[in-house]
Amino acid sequence: MPIKKSAFKELRKAKKRHLRNIGAISELKTLNKKFLALVDEKKVEQAKKILNQLSSKLDKASSKKIIHKNKAWRKKSRLMRKLTKV
Repeated sequence: MPIKKSAFKELRKAKKRHLRNIGAISELKTLNKKFLALVDEKKVEQAKKILNQLSSKLDKASSKKIIHKNKAWRKKSRLMRKLTKV
């Protein structure tokens, strides 16, 4: 356990950030699953809408350092490739 008062505050901040990060990552996974399901069903128009949302969320998560920027770019690239194959 921390001893100094500032260390306690950092611990509280870390817990809040952790919860926020988990929520953001969970949202990304959910959108990703929806997108892949739509691609499997060959529903291109709906998949494009979900892809726009997903790419926006990926950009936001990478700008807030929740995920690495290269991971966001790589995911977007792979998802776009899947959509163009359909």
